[in-house]
Amino acid sequence: MTTYDTVPPTATLPYTLDRIGTLMTADVDDPFEAEGVLNPATAWGGDGELYLFPRVVAAGNVSRIARARVILRDGVPVGVERLGIVLSPDEGWEHGRRNAGVEDPRITFLEPLGVHVMSYIAYGPLGPKPAIAVSHDTVSWRRLGPLRFAYQPELDTDLNLFPNKDIVFFPEVVPGPDGAPRLALLHRPMWDLDWLRPGEGARTPAGIDDGRLSIWIGYVDLEAARRDLSALTFVEDSSMIAAPEAPYESAKIGAGPAPLRVPEGWLLLHHGVSGPVPKGFELAHGSRYSAGAMLLDADDPRRVLARSPAPLLEPETEHEVKGTLGNVVFPTAIETIGDRRFVFYGMADSSIGVAELVRG
Repeated sequence: MTTYDTVPPTATLPYTLDRIGTLMTADVDDPFEAEGVLNPATAWGGDGELYLFPRVVAAGNVSRIARARVILRDGVPVGVERLGIVLSPDEGWEHGRRNAGVEDPRITFLEPLGVHVMSYIAYGPLGPKPAIAVSHDTVSWRRLGPLRFAYQPELDTDLNLFPNKDIVFFPEVVPGPDGAPRLALLHRPMWDLDWLRPGEGARTPAGIDDGRLSIWIGYVDLEAARRDLSALTFVEDSSMIAAPEAPYESAKIGAGPAPLRVPEGWLLLHHGVSGPVPKGFELAHGSRYSAGAMLLDADDPRRVLARSPAPLLEPETEHEVKGTLGNVVFPTAIETIGDRRFVFYGMADSSIGVAELVRG
C-alpha cells in the first residue's frame, strides 16, 4: 500500500469545486445519443491519453457506454473525440422485455491487480443491478458478471434481493473490518420493493430504521482476486457508513468517483439529493442533485471523519438546470492532470461538465 504523510483528522473539509464548463453534449445526428450523454467514467490509456466513458442514451431510454478521447488545452479538458461504443446491453440480464441499459459507469485502476475495473448498472428484468467489467487497455472490456453479496445473518436480510447503484472501488488496498488487507467498494442498496411486489414496502436491514438511500461499504478478498479476477464480484462484510444529514442531501446520497487518497484520509465526492424522497429506483421529478464531499478514515474507511455541510457544487448553469432531469450535478470521475485535479460530472441527465477540485 502506498504510504502518505499522517495528518490529524480535521473537522472541516478544505476543498472546493470550481466550475470549468460543459465538456460534452449530445450529437443530434447520432442515434445512440438521442436522449443525452451523461455520468461518465474516466481512465488513462497506455498511450498516455485520458479517455472519457460516458453513458449515452438512445431513444427509448436505452443506455450504452461509449469511449472518447479527452481533448486538453493547456492541461484543461475542453472537449472530446468520440471513439464509439465499448459496452451495450447485450446480455440477457442487462435488458428486460421493455427496458435495457448499461448505465453510469465508474472506473478505478486497481493498483494491487494492475487492471482497470468498471462498475456499471445493468438495467435488466429486475431493475438496476450492479455489475463489473475489466480491461487492461481501456479499449476492450470483459464482463465478470453481476455483483453478489455474501449473506450476513446480522442484517436479517439478503442484499441480493434489492436493486443497488453507485458502485465504485477504492484504488488501493485498505484495512478490512478485521484489519487484514482487503479491496473495498462503496454501494447503495435501495430497500423499497413496491415496484416488484406492490404493498411489500421498504424492508430495511436490522438496526437501520431510516429507509432513505445511504452509502454502504463492502469488501473483496484480495488474494482471491489476485488468483481470479472474477472474485471482484463477490462482496463481503457490508455495512452502512453514511446516511443523509445536511439539507442538500435530505432525500438520499450516493457515492461519486473513486475515493481519492489525500493527506487527511480518503476524500469521497458524493451526490446529495434534496426534494421528494424517491420510491424504489424511479426518478423523482422535482429533486435537486448537488455535489458534496466526505472524508473517510485511512485506517478504517467505515469511519466518516468530516462532511461538507453545504454543497461544493450545485445546479446553476443552463445545462445543469434544464435537461432530461433538471437540476442535476452528478459527479462520477476525478483525474489528476499535471498538478491539477478535475472532476467530471453529469448535468441534468443530458450533458457532461467538468470542474476543478481545489484545496483551499
